[in-house]
Amino acid sequence: MFLITNRALSNATTMRAFGDTPNPAGPNELRLVEVTPKGKTWSVKQVTDSLTTPEVKQLKANFKLDIDEHKDWHASLEVACTLFKQAQDEGKSILFFVHGYNNDVNDVIRAAEEMEKLYNLIVVPFAWPANGGGVVSGTASYLSDKSDARASSGALNRFVQKVQYFHELLTAASRADIKAKVEEKFEGKDNPMAAAQLYTELVEKTCKVKISLLCHSMGNYLLKHSLQTSDNATSDLVFDNVCLVSADANNKNHAQWVEALDARKRVYIVINEDDSALAASRIKPGSKQGARLGHYLRGLDSKNAVYINLTDVDGVGRGHTYFKGDSVNDNPDLKNLFDKMFNGLVVEKHLRYFSGDNLYMLK
Repeated sequence: MFLITNRALSNATTMRAFGDTPNPAGPNELRLVEVTPKGKTWSVKQVTDSLTTPEVKQLKANFKLDIDEHKDWHASLEVACTLFKQAQDEGKSILFFVHGYNNDVNDVIRAAEEMEKLYNLIVVPFAWPANGGGVVSGTASYLSDKSDARASSGALNRFVQKVQYFHELLTAASRADIKAKVEEKFEGKDNPMAAAQLYTELVEKTCKVKISLLCHSMGNYLLKHSLQTSDNATSDLVFDNVCLVSADANNKNHAQWVEALDARKRVYIVINEDDSALAASRIKPGSKQGARLGHYLRGLDSKNAVYINLTDVDGVGRGHTYFKGDSVNDNPDLKNLFDKMFNGLVVEKHLRYFSGDNLYMLK
């Protein structure tokens, strides 16, 4: 498994390599890391190697990349090609995962591994320094994680920029071939709408690898702040679905940042009114700490969001991470919902819509 992090990193090859603080070079500094199962834990290897010109030439030929092989290229290019090929060969989607508060890297990797098995995905986590201690350790620890989330907003933007760049690079050749075919078919014909429709249909059919984003808990607060930076990339059309689950961000005025998100398919906001973790977050002191988006069923007014209420659904209870574990293992309908959502598909056609509240529920 590969993950991206802005945590401090040592040269250790065990999980001790991950520090509890942001990278000393700055919180926007990103590192690519490969983790491999080793008994009950994982071995850790930083991916920092520069690629040789022959290696770049081989990648360029294999993936039809429009790049200059004589420029400096790093192993991140090779990793992007590897993940893209794995997704194509195995028929899998790629889910980028921004975790919540009080999550060390062990927690993040375990969650990612479980989602890979549950939903037949390739999961790539963004691991930010969230070690405050969460609800149990009190307000100071919780606020410490909120501070780290704000500081990590630039790193998340850089992460999304990398995803967008490599996705564009890896699909450019296919899109160019499709464009040429459409232009040939409509040569001499004045029908741009039909040409555009055919181009879109062929891209959908040919470029089958779907990529989506899951932000859980305080990962949504991090996303919110990334959208408020002047150089934000998170609002660009990158992901098929953007999934905002158990969002530990204010419900009030959430439409202001949610409507800045652009997705090829949907922006989903998933709510559990009985979420005990968000209920605890709600009572933290501070005038800016309002009702949490992930457990509040009023003011659901974002024009581009699809709201899904999972309150009272079997297996959810007072849960906060109800997209994994017993919640989905004991409820096939709930598992099916997240399966489609994380795999970049539209899910609301399988749900009931309540117009008065502007939300969907399981049938």
